[in-house]
Amino acid sequence: MLQRLAAIDIGTNSIRCIVVETTAGGEFRVLDDEKATVRLGEGLAASGRIQPAAWNRALEALQRMKKILDGLAVGTIEAVATSAVRRAANGEEFLAAMAAATGVTVRVISGEEEAHLAARSARHNFDLGGGRTLLVDIGGGSVEIVSVVGDHVDEVHSMELGAVVLSEQYLPHDPVDDADLERLRKHVRKMLRAALPRDQLPVQALIGSGGTMTSIGGMAMALRKEQFDSVHHYEVLHSEVVHLLAMLARKDQKARRAVPGLNPERADIIVAGVLVVDELLRHFRTNLLRINEKGIREGLILEALEKHALLPQAATRRDWRQSVEDFARSCHFDPGHSRQVNRLAQQLLAGIAPLWPTDERTAQLLEAAALLHDVGYLISYSQHHKHSYHLIRHADLFGFTPRELEIIANVARYHRKSLPKKKHDNFARLSAEDRRLVSRLGGILRLADGLDRRRNRLVTGLDCRLTGKVFEVRLEGSGDLSVELYGGRSKGDLFADAFGCRLELTAASDDSTSTPHPAPTHS
Repeated sequence: MLQRLAAIDIGTNSIRCIVVETTAGGEFRVLDDEKATVRLGEGLAASGRIQPAAWNRALEALQRMKKILDGLAVGTIEAVATSAVRRAANGEEFLAAMAAATGVTVRVISGEEEAHLAARSARHNFDLGGGRTLLVDIGGGSVEIVSVVGDHVDEVHSMELGAVVLSEQYLPHDPVDDADLERLRKHVRKMLRAALPRDQLPVQALIGSGGTMTSIGGMAMALRKEQFDSVHHYEVLHSEVVHLLAMLARKDQKARRAVPGLNPERADIIVAGVLVVDELLRHFRTNLLRINEKGIREGLILEALEKHALLPQAATRRDWRQSVEDFARSCHFDPGHSRQVNRLAQQLLAGIAPLWPTDERTAQLLEAAALLHDVGYLISYSQHHKHSYHLIRHADLFGFTPRELEIIANVARYHRKSLPKKKHDNFARLSAEDRRLVSRLGGILRLADGLDRRRNRLVTGLDCRLTGKVFEVRLEGSGDLSVELYGGRSKGDLFADAFGCRLELTAASDDSTSTPHPAPTHS
């Protein structure tokens, strides 16, 4: 049975409404795409409130959109509000008034949620395989930036660098004053450097969505004297962005409204938006901008289709373990080593039960972390434990809550290198109870990883005994296990620290190599 869904995106500059209909083959097609430039963020920076004129423009637009949806017999409406409503002191009052007048319930989403919706749309529309890609959605109030490696989210950032906000705060003159433009550039550059330090892995392309991006595509297309039905997938060089910025900054608003490819309604904010794109391309040293005409509203549609089981992949959901293994395989993990680490970790968890009894879900969290602890190799060996953290944290793993994903990611992150510290942002964000859980599960995973140091699965089992404050682990297996003993002793520090015990490792195959491993002295 065909069903119709609508997604409404209430942004700082505009409100967009897209209507889709599912098809018999499990895909969807767009029936309607309505846009209204309401400037909800007008005057917000100065007053902290949605202004009456903007309020009324938004109400009029939503009432019109609701009539369109009723006429199209839309069954499901997913509506979100972003930066302007998030920041406005009267944001909740605004949403209540919109709901009362239209019957449409709107939820406010965070900048990170915005970023994930934009990333979902990009993954649906672009082949992201091979190298790192930057996904950027520029709105009126904020910029959402998602770093992906292949098809996997590595980092997510939301920054208050939207075109409306920056224009009001930094570009009050018409035409743009050179000193104001330079002041804005320094501000954007400072923000990017603080939030997005450069790393060694280059960015192969920037995929951009939002009105600024589609305008850049339209203007570049016009300059090239090309004519296509859409700017979707259109590619723009950095040199062209630089040229567009210089050209736009020289013109006043009246002249900018006449620029081919630029929506006249965006003429007063386009300079700030293009400058942000220029700085992003400079910061990440990439020369290519690819335009995604869809963006957040399509991500919202995809999310709704999945929620209502209207896509094939959503209708046939996997269990959590299959989801974890599928993700691990997509990251090219070492299945033999990862499963061996999990087997040893589960035996250690069972052995420590007299001191720390746990439930089945805790064992599942440990299993997920063990199978995924090395997925960061997808990016690079160096700092791969940190890469694993980011990849797992942003993975779409079925059956895990956001809290559980954060725990799994943290446990994997501490399988090597430094121990958990409160100065680590990822660890500090956890509750005291979850920090304790991460330390203990991380200690188990770290030790289990050391016990397969050669990645050849020589250890066939563990005989664990807890005597007072001493945890004895006897390695079972054939042949020389000296390297595995060394690996376990080298990586037993977090385990001993987290459980407050002394760890002693011996090997059944060669007792001559069996010397105790004292508890670490650091805290």
